[in-house]
Amino acid sequence: MKRRKLYAAYLLEIRQMTSSRHRCLTPNPAARQRWRDHKHVRPVLQDLKETCLYVDDMDRAKAFYQKVMGLMPLVEDSRFCAFDVAAKHVLLIFVRGASMEGSELPGGTIPPHDGSGPIHAGFAVDTDELTAWESHLAAHGVDILSRVSWPRGGRSVYFRDPDGHLLELLTPGVWRTY
Repeated sequence: MKRRKLYAAYLLEIRQMTSSRHRCLTPNPAARQRWRDHKHVRPVLQDLKETCLYVDDMDRAKAFYQKVMGLMPLVEDSRFCAFDVAAKHVLLIFVRGASMEGSELPGGTIPPHDGSGPIHAGFAVDTDELTAWESHLAAHGVDILSRVSWPRGGRSVYFRDPDGHLLELLTPGVWRTY
């Protein structure tokens, strides 16, 4: 019974935190530890840090993400490029098929991975910047495919990168959590 009450309190705290888009989604450390102390088997995720896209032409993709999206490379080689996104996230661009074998690093092995087809990634922007982004995309010859106004007040603009991946610029109010 005590475990059920702790879990209910934990869920209530999460609901209260997610009711405001400006609050952190992770419960405070004390609440997290109280739940773990009672044999909670799933640790709490903190964030999503990496998104990976697979491209056919690395030079073309790097040019697009640097010139159009304004991202700066963190590290790169002939098969991949890691871009900094707002000093919080990493966008990984891999040449399609180039990561089909594991990568041996001094600290361990990265298992093989790859992907095909158009993938979706969304980038957060301030509401007052969305119009400037639309003008910026137009100036770079990027066609806007769709605009969506969401019930919570957020707005989205959809377009494609040179490899056909569907990219989205989204403002606060699209999700309950953003």
